[in-house]
Amino acid sequence: MAKMKDFGQRMRFLGFSIVLNSGANALTISTNLGSAVWTGSSVNLANWIHVPLGTTLFGYGIVITVLNQFFLGHFDRRRFVSNLLYIVPFSYLVEWIGYFWNWLGVPQLGLPARIGIDIIGLTGVAFAVSIYQRCNIIMPPNDDLCYIIRFRFLHGSAVVAQWASYLPPVLIIILSFWATGQLHAIGFGTIWALATQGIVMAWADTHVFARLKQHIDV
Repeated sequence: MAKMKDFGQRMRFLGFSIVLNSGANALTISTNLGSAVWTGSSVNLANWIHVPLGTTLFGYGIVITVLNQFFLGHFDRRRFVSNLLYIVPFSYLVEWIGYFWNWLGVPQLGLPARIGIDIIGLTGVAFAVSIYQRCNIIMPPNDDLCYIIRFRFLHGSAVVAQWASYLPPVLIIILSFWATGQLHAIGFGTIWALATQGIVMAWADTHVFARLKQHIDV
């Protein structure tokens, strides 16, 4: 009974984190001041290959799902399916919620307001990552990559794992810029995320829904 109650609690937190993560990522894109590294790389990749953002996020997620299996060192069917289950709603929610933020007029706000909103969005992303990593039921492939690196190789260090997991999206950003000569969703917010997201995640682990504990399985 206790296990069922615990699982039900984790599912509720998971649902909340998916909406929070999607909405916060979309908000950072709408400010046009720079998004988290993974989101920014997806926007640039979508611009490069001329595919809608939702579809690009979905395809990107499949590639990272395969990479996760490599780092695990064995095929984990539950984790493989988990990654795919997450990216379907997340990919398209980011695109659709982005239309909503644009409709509200976020891109037309003054610079100070957009800077504040961008920071709020990036903080929301870090909170969401902390929540669903602790739930450990399903996670997006990119954050699962960070999770695997964090607990399999780095003894639980959120900050170092976050930096290590940024290597694939940084490579995509570089290649996209080389191919198109343009950068999208890269700027102030990207630098802010690079400097703070791991730290905010570590803080959120013990201060945001503190009763939700880590469920580690790597």
